Amino acid sequence: MTELATLDGFGVLTEPATLTIQRLLPGPIERVWAYLTQSELRRQWLAAGEMEMRVGTPFELVWRNDELTDPPGQRPPGFSGEHRMESRITELDPPRRLAFTWNGSGDVSFALEPKGNEVLLTVTHCRLPDRSTQLAVSAGWHGHLDLLVARASGKEPTPFWDAWRLLRTEYDRRMPA
Repeated sequence: MTELATLDGFGVLTEPATLTIQRLLPGPIERVWAYLTQSELRRQWLAAGEMEMRVGTPFELVWRNDELTDPPGQRPPGFSGEHRMESRITELDPPRRLAFTWNGSGDVSFALEPKGNEVLLTVTHCRLPDRSTQLAVSAGWHGHLDLLVARASGKEPTPFWDAWRLLRTEYDRRMPA
């Protein structure tokens, strides 16, 4: 995948069941790594959960998307105020690569690459089981990564759920049926 593939910020299906999405973040790489691995920083854009940095180690992610932005926007039907997921670290190469299981819908990897004063973050979510999951996960990663960029850049993010709804609609339009 080249950087040109995601200049508009949207993820793409690089294989039929694999989403790849990229963001350019303010560096240095250790700072971005901290946003991926430290619970207090990760909860500001994705989910809380302590991780022991060792391959094979289980951990739990805890989403509270209503707490990500103020206001949070209108939560879609079917989503709860809290979601928990058991995961396990499958790859670890600090501060360049982290991968873990994504219970119920594949595996996720984060790759970090320095680009001058910035860091290119590539998120790959593979083995997405069906189109409905692809759409929800695509909108989710896009919205969460937009939050990460805002937090890392000191900017005010847009309400999470409002952004997610718009992104879900746009991914439905962009992804093949």
